[in-house]
Amino acid sequence: MKTLAEKLGYSAADRLLILNCDDLGSSHSANLAIDDSIRNGIATSATLMVPCSWAREAVEMCGDLDIGIHLTLTCEYPGYRWRALTAAKSLHDADGFMPRSAAEVWQNAKLEDVEAECRAQIEQAQRWSIDITHLDAHMGTMQINPAYYAVYLKLAVEYRLPLRMLSAKMDERLGFGCRAAADKAGVLYPDDFAFQWGEPTEKLLPKILDKLEPGVSEFILHPVRDSDELRAYDKTEADIRVGDYAAAKSNALRDQISTQGIKLISFRPLRDAMRA
Repeated sequence: MKTLAEKLGYSAADRLLILNCDDLGSSHSANLAIDDSIRNGIATSATLMVPCSWAREAVEMCGDLDIGIHLTLTCEYPGYRWRALTAAKSLHDADGFMPRSAAEVWQNAKLEDVEAECRAQIEQAQRWSIDITHLDAHMGTMQINPAYYAVYLKLAVEYRLPLRMLSAKMDERLGFGCRAAADKAGVLYPDDFAFQWGEPTEKLLPKILDKLEPGVSEFILHPVRDSDELRAYDKTEADIRVGDYAAAKSNALRDQISTQGIKLISFRPLRDAMRA
């Protein structure tokens, strides 16, 4: 059986890396940083938060890049909130905004409302003429709960899109067979998800690159340009986001990727292989 790398036209020994920028559309500062990170840095793709206020600007700025949908059911910031496109009551908290945590979503949302909202986000991006390359989920909401994962996979099958997938270790830990279900459905996903939140990317990514296995891996970035805007809405993790932007533009990381023979790709080849 062919490996994923071979299905994409590479050798089984090749090390392929997707560097995806999450949270496109979340702010003007995020849009500027993500656009620059892909056009002039090492990032290869991004995922759009369709319900956010700056999503339309992101489309105008980055619409020609490889863009997926960051399915959004949560809104983590205390003072910067957004609402569901569908206005379904079960998708909102007492203040009328999306909940601040995945746990709140799982406790209160109706699955039929979740599916309708995710579908609305995908189809809004299509109306904006985004050539969608893949699906993932903000704060992992669609990935680590089995009922929500079933919706996530259903949408991937229907729209013929690859998915961000949990690592094999996390899949085993959760115990509901994310990868096996995707394989059975014919949905492609990277072989590995190489990421952990919190450690500065300029320190973490070099270690990941050194240990990168053959096949397709995904690493995620959250680049945001340092600004009053960022510091106003993100009171706790702004420095991580600014650091991710610096990492995306790092010549040292670019040189390490080149020296180690790692090939940078986006999700587009996976999508095209699914649709071939």
